[in-house]
Amino acid sequence: MENGTDARFFQGPRAVLRWGQERINPAHIPEKPMEIPNQPLQGIQVVSLAVNIPGPVAAAQLTRLGAQVTKVEPPGGDPVAAFSPSLYAQLTQGQTVRTLDLKDPGSRQALDQLLAESDLLLTATRPAALARLGLDWPQLHRRFPQLCHVAIVGYPPPRENEAGHDLTYVADLGLVSPPALPRTLLADLAGASQAVSAALALLLARARGQEASRALVALSQAAETFALPLVHGLTGPGAVLGGGLPGYNLYRAETGWVALAALEPHFWQRLLDALGLASADAADLARIFATRPAQEWEAWARERDIPLAAVRAEK
Repeated sequence: MENGTDARFFQGPRAVLRWGQERINPAHIPEKPMEIPNQPLQGIQVVSLAVNIPGPVAAAQLTRLGAQVTKVEPPGGDPVAAFSPSLYAQLTQGQTVRTLDLKDPGSRQALDQLLAESDLLLTATRPAALARLGLDWPQLHRRFPQLCHVAIVGYPPPRENEAGHDLTYVADLGLVSPPALPRTLLADLAGASQAVSAALALLLARARGQEASRALVALSQAAETFALPLVHGLTGPGAVLGGGLPGYNLYRAETGWVALAALEPHFWQRLLDALGLASADAADLARIFATRPAQEWEAWARERDIPLAAVRAEK
């Protein structure tokens, strides 16, 4: 792939999360994207050349904000459509999808017409590849002066043309615990969020009379924010939020696992009172939670306003 994204689906950053024995309940997955009451981007035209995850996720968020998005795909389509048709359908909802071969003169003319009528271009392709297509920023800005450009790349300059994917970014930051693969595309989704923020900033600046400009969003940098708790010693094996506190931990239940997050003193005390204990350590809680199924503990905790959830994961 030419961009810095990875369309493979993977498991959570900590190997222990794969131990859950209960399959994901569809009831816990929102059927529709978040609804935004007002749509501040109504009238804004966006062209997205991005495939895989971060660009399409960003484009979907811009669509929900009211932008009219035209998704331009290569003849082979977006890999996500093959890997997960349901995700592809969700990410392209409300958008116009067109297939163009950008190496073909006719298709390129069609793209140029789209760009001439648009406010924002979203890409997730390495800059060197964009330059070969005549879509580098100097050429874009000269031909389409009204057009802002958010370019999603893997690494910041001078490494913007270096190959990489979500897994390599999070691995480099210490967010992978082999042999388990992460359970979400952390860098890709963080980059998507930053791409939306960058798009809004560029469009706002242009609306205030500034010249249309470009923003570079590096997925490796986007993931760095999520590594801060690990870098500063909050997470990781035995750290305060890495198993060092009995009130913030994972426990095997009679069936499945439970995630306990009684971090604040009042939640911890409420847990102890509900269990009839004056104090407890991790071993005490492990013995207690092993006596009932995870879902029963979840219902029990919900009735008592205790932050506890059954771990839902594929077997």
